[in-house]
Amino acid sequence: MKGTYISIIVAVVLMLGALMLSLMGGNGIGTQTGVQTNVSAGGNSSNVSMVDGKQIIEIEVKGGYRPGKSIAKAGVPTIIRFKTNGTFDCSSSVRIPNLNFSQTLPQTGTTDINVGTSTVGVLQGTCGMGMYRFEVEFRS
Repeated sequence: MKGTYISIIVAVVLMLGALMLSLMGGNGIGTQTGVQTNVSAGGNSSNVSMVDGKQIIEIEVKGGYRPGKSIAKAGVPTIIRFKTNGTFDCSSSVRIPNLNFSQTLPQTGTTDINVGTSTVGVLQGTCGMGMYRFEVEFRS
């Protein structure tokens, strides 16, 4: 009987701790707070490069998307390159609703998504469960 009470107390404490972390915006435990942006002095993200007239946006995929926000140039043909390395979580399932795009990435490798020539605005994507998010801000 005493063991049952202890188990109930431990379960309640764990649930309250998880609730507090989610309300306070704790990193990890299925949330991606504080969107990381890598921006160079020129205004573009450091994960954005130009190759043969196309801009390549590289996003690392594992337990979320890094960086969470990229800054790219509008009006330029664009490819988003997802790089996985032993990715087994839900971030390997990518959804970009505005492009009607949904794909499961390989556990290890690269996957290029041609997003065409974007206008000024923000392109948002998520994992298959909607837990992890990323965005690309296209600027003029």
